[in-house]
Amino acid sequence: MPVLQVVDLRKTFGSVTAVDSISFEVESGEVFTIIGPNGAGKTTTLEMIEGLQQPDRGEVSIAGMQWNKHGEKIKQIIGVQPQSSALFDLLTVEENLEVFASFYEKTRAVPEIMELINLTEHKGKKVKALSGGQKQRLAIGLAFINDPDIIFLDEPTTGLDPQARRNIWDIVLTLKSLGKTTILTTHYMEEAEKLSDRVCIVDQGRIIALDTAKNLIHRLTEEREIRISFEAGSETAAAMRDIVRDAEAVARTELNGDQLHIWSVRPEETLFHLFKYTTEQRVSVEQVSIKEMSLEDVFIAFTGKEWRD
Repeated sequence: MPVLQVVDLRKTFGSVTAVDSISFEVESGEVFTIIGPNGAGKTTTLEMIEGLQQPDRGEVSIAGMQWNKHGEKIKQIIGVQPQSSALFDLLTVEENLEVFASFYEKTRAVPEIMELINLTEHKGKKVKALSGGQKQRLAIGLAFINDPDIIFLDEPTTGLDPQARRNIWDIVLTLKSLGKTTILTTHYMEEAEKLSDRVCIVDQGRIIALDTAKNLIHRLTEEREIRISFEAGSETAAAMRDIVRDAEAVARTELNGDQLHIWSVRPEETLFHLFKYTTEQRVSVEQVSIKEMSLEDVFIAFTGKEWRD
């Protein structure tokens, strides 16, 4: 049985429909990511699931329980890290964790939480002296203090530098290794690809795609793009196109100055064929790369518009 079931959620604010008929299920131990641009309805969806907002329509079931019947029990088994976290600036890292631990019947040991969020060395530091990334890690620690079965992280890496963002990724993967179910929202495509078991792409309040990142990308095409350039320039690139354009695995080719673009369903085979020829003819390759399809390509394919942060 899924640990989370969302059925036909809808939420409007005046004339604006923020969430429109969203439904999905999440299995135990899964990292389930809701991804979409700013204003897509991610946070509103999460807040309805967390019991912070009342939906206009629809149902939420958490571990077989509903908010209107089992609200207190649900609070004991979930952890929530909102976009704007309520930290006590004048208390230390350790004191913040101890205060939040006092709110719950069951807790995880504070030293263990500090180790998990990599703040043990900063346990005596006041929150106001922490960096943005450290504050975000503490917010996740507070959401995990009651040792929840399900943890909700709402855009935990927004505004962080690349290193701080990857520190958060490590925590999410650690939570997964502990068997926890994580519901994550983000507008970073790379983050969703790296962390998620399944990805739910939303735009304008609706689900436009839901599957594993690999399956979503595979739906677009089995082709991968090879980009290769030659030291001798455009004439060599044109000659190389003639060599590979009729190969069985090659779907199409395109010349762009001295760079040859090849779309192939078996890129390794195509490159082997090409390199065999360049070696025999002593043609020098300047640069070669294989472009992977991404979730951004999926978004553009399904919506017909560029991704917007």
